[in-house]
Formats: sequence, structure tokens, C-alpha cells
Amino acid sequence: MKGSLLFLCLFSLLWCLNGMPAAGNKIFHLGPCRVSISVAEIRSGFNAIKANIQARDPIRTLSILSYPHSLHKVKSSDRCCITNHLFNFYVDKVFKHCKTEDSYVNRKISSIANSFLSVRRKLWQCHEQNPCICGDESTEKMNQILVNYKGLNVTSAAIKSLGELDILLDWLEKSH
Repeated sequence: MKGSLLFLCLFSLLWCLNGMPAAGNKIFHLGPCRVSISVAEIRSGFNAIKANIQARDPIRTLSILSYPHSLHKVKSSDRCCITNHLFNFYVDKVFKHCKTEDSYVNRKISSIANSFLSVRRKLWQCHEQNPCICGDESTEKMNQILVNYKGLNVTSAAIKSLGELDILLDWLEKSH
């Protein structure tokens, strides 16, 4: 009897802890998915290198994420889809081409990339069971981001996209 009560208490405690976000994490409702994201941790890593990265951006007149209305006024039904695409975009295109001669900056980029990989994995696991629907608007917005990205050489586009990470983080928090 004591053993089963102890087991029940431990199981309940583990279940509660597993359902709670880690310190500093926020739970984002992205369509059918609830994803824990440590925006503060990502933002902290980005803020540590933001000036360095933005100083490397040779084209200040163009924006990849802020192109007129790229992330503005995204319908709540499209947030899941575009968020999934954006995390894939950053992992598959941006972080792969963001290398500098500064090892401190590279470590911060790697840390941010690992956070994005973790979120992407969580989104993928959820989408296996509950795929989100991509409407025309989210597809159009993501296509515009890709056109903006492909309009530059790979390194410049990756640095510019990384330098605009605060736009993505602000959008995530505002849509939360």
C-alpha cells in the first residue's frame, strides 16, 4: 500500500513537472500545437551579438522579414503554419550560412540555432499528430520572405536574416 501511494505521488509530481514550462519559457498556442519556447534565452543570445551581426549587413535598405506586411496581420489560423515555416527557414537556410571569424559570435549563433532546432523538433512532433493548415495568406507571406532571401547572396541573406531575429521574436510574443 505504501509503495503504491509513493509511486502515485512520484508519478503525479513528474506529470506536473513535465507539463510545466521550464523557467523563462512561454507556452505558445500555434494552431493545434502548444509549444514551449524560451524567447528570453534566444533574445538574450541574440542581443549579445546583435550589434556585431547588424554591422556585417551590407544592405540596410532591404528587409527580409519586414518586407511590407510579411509578418504583419497574420491571421491566427495561419500562425501555426508560418511559425513552422519560419523555424524551418532559420534552421535550414539561415544558421547554416552564418559563420564569422569571431568565435564568441559563432558560439552565440550556435546556441540560438540549437534553441531553434529544439522548437522545430517540438513543432514537428506535434504536426505528426495534428498538422496545421497552411492558408493562401501564410503561403504568400512565406514565399515573399524566400524571394527576399534569395535576392541576396547566401551569406549576406543569412546575416541579414539573423540580424532581423528581433523582428521574429517580437512577432512571436505579440501573437502570443
